[in-house]
Parts: sequence; structure tokens; C-alpha cells
Amino acid sequence: MGENNPLQKYFRQPSIYVKLPSDGKFYPPGTLDMPVNGEIPIFPMTALDEIVNRTPDALFNGSAVTEIFKSCIPNIKDPWAIPQTDVDLLLTAVRIASYGHEMEMTVACPHCNETQDYALDLRNVIDQYRAPDYAKSAKIGDLEIFFKPMTYFDLNETAKAQFEQQKVMQMTQSDENIPDADKMSALGQALTNVTRLTMGAIGDSIALIRVAGETVDDPEHIKEFMANCDSKVFNRIRDHLSDLRAGSEIKPLTIKCSNEECGKEYSQPFTLDMSNFFV
Repeated sequence: MGENNPLQKYFRQPSIYVKLPSDGKFYPPGTLDMPVNGEIPIFPMTALDEIVNRTPDALFNGSAVTEIFKSCIPNIKDPWAIPQTDVDLLLTAVRIASYGHEMEMTVACPHCNETQDYALDLRNVIDQYRAPDYAKSAKIGDLEIFFKPMTYFDLNETAKAQFEQQKVMQMTQSDENIPDADKMSALGQALTNVTRLTMGAIGDSIALIRVAGETVDDPEHIKEFMANCDSKVFNRIRDHLSDLRAGSEIKPLTIKCSNEECGKEYSQPFTLDMSNFFV
């Protein structure tokens, strides 16, 4: 339709190009159109994208993010399939393409509680994104376990379920009409559910398990194993996965307090909060 539109040359164009931390690995066939140079074009958001991003339900169920990705990163054909390693970089890239590389933050000094505005250069954040080395396996007895990033779909489903369980716990504990015994029972069930969600997330992060010359890559078999393995084995798998991800985390920002009487430096973690990241 746009080919015959005389205004086509005024349509938005890519603002920046980025290399994916995953290098295009872990994408199912047909979900990524990787350019020859490995650089993905990022378009700025449209007015409709901004409206979608301000819809609470869309933010909660993840559709706001996928719609923004479809609009701003056409080389990715299925945003739900994006590996966890690439999600934050792509969100940051869309933010830069749409509003520029500076993002204003309000921070508070932990030493004196002085608040100040801080201009963060998101280009420095982009440069820090790294993918964990998933070639590093965990060897536990006869088992050799290989890992992979969760997809955005799995990541979002887990986050929604965890949020629901946390909401149940908060509502139960704050309701004075519920007897203490029932509160303890409900809390115990909620904690059990959260543990199961954690186990499921770890299962989604396992690519395959090799044992006695056999390779097990059936997701259901892996999740069944996670639910029935020894707690020591589970903890070693969890810790290995945590160590893999720790090496790719964004370093905290170092900020100097603007209060002249204080003037101390402190660390401020950088987190992506979709409720205000694109505002």
C-alpha cells in the first residue's frame, strides 16, 4: 500500500542499528531475518506504539512489548520467541531510537536521602549487554547439563504467575477477617506455587541433559526431572545458571550525591521498568 503513496519518503526510517548479544542464536527458524552485517535496524515508535505502551493490561500481559517490537524491529518476525539475552538490549535500543540516548532518572542518595535528577547515557548501557556463555555446561555426577536462554514468552508467563502469587500473599496477610491458621495455610500454598514456578523457569533454561551416552532434550522430561531430582542436584543447577547470568548483568551506576554537605558516591542499579521506561 505504501509503494504508491507520495508521502512514503517521509515515513520513519531506522534510527540506530544494534548487534544482538545472542548473535542470532536460539531463535527458531523463520523468526529472525538477520542482515549480512549482523546489525539489526531499529525504528522509532509511532504515536500508536506510545498509546499501546500506556495501556495497563497490555503492559501486564506482555503484548505492549511484543507490539512495540513488531513495529520497531521488523527483522524479528515473532517477538515472543526473542531469547532472554536480547530483550533488554532491544528495549533500550527502541528507547534510544524514539527519544534519544539520554534518559532522565530521579535518584536518592542512601547516605542523606537527597534526591536529584540524573541523565543516563543509554549508549553506555547498550555497550554493556552481554549474553551468558551457554557453552559452559554443569557436570553433576553422570549428568552433563547444557543451558539456553528463556524465550520472552516463557519469561513473561513466569513473571505474570509470580506476580499473581505475590498478590495473593499480600491480600491474604492484610485481610483481618481471615483466621491466622488459614493465613498460614494460604501462605504455605503460595510459597509452594512460587517454588514450582522457579523450578519451571529453570527447566525452561535447560537445553539438554546428557547421561550415559544418551541426550535428553524433551522439555517435559527435563521438567519432570527438575521436579523429582535430589535437592542438592537442584541447587547446583540453580547456582550454575545464576553464575552464568551474573556475568552478563549490567553494572550498577556510580552516582555522586548533589548535596554539597554529603557529596558521597553510591551505586544505583539500572532496571527496566516498562511502566515508565518509554515515558
